[in-house]
Amino acid sequence: MKLLFKQRFFSWLDSYDIFDENGNTCFTVEGKLSWGHRLEIFDARGDHLGTIKEEVLTFMPHFQIFQGAQLVGTIKKEFSLFRPSFQIDCCGWQIEGDFFEWDYDIRDRAGVKIATISKELFRLTDTYVIDVPNPQHILMALMVVLAIDAAKCK
Repeated sequence: MKLLFKQRFFSWLDSYDIFDENGNTCFTVEGKLSWGHRLEIFDARGDHLGTIKEEVLTFMPHFQIFQGAQLVGTIKKEFSLFRPSFQIDCCGWQIEGDFFEWDYDIRDRAGVKIATISKELFRLTDTYVIDVPNPQHILMALMVVLAIDAAKCK
């Protein structure tokens, strides 16, 4: 399944709409006022699904990932010179990014691709295409993309 992840143009805080292949809204993401980034994820009906919270006072960006109210993992940017590097402590996943920090692959421990994330260039707002073959992984892959995008804003 492919998702189109678009940041809203007129928004004081980070807000996003996520569309399916047919242009239907699947998820909305609302930024909340707090110390560091705080993003709330809702389904198309408005039900709360998850939260991304940035930990403040860290050298590199570090985020907690919640499904509902339960902490399910963390993601943090690591210092690297030539390629973006993120350490994810969730589901046994690994993230690999390209030199320009535009495209990413998420894989499990066995090397099986969980998701491919591609940034669309020449857009007024951040726009990503997220390709997730297994529908079970959509929400978690979306939360990883949100954390990566928030880390790039620092």
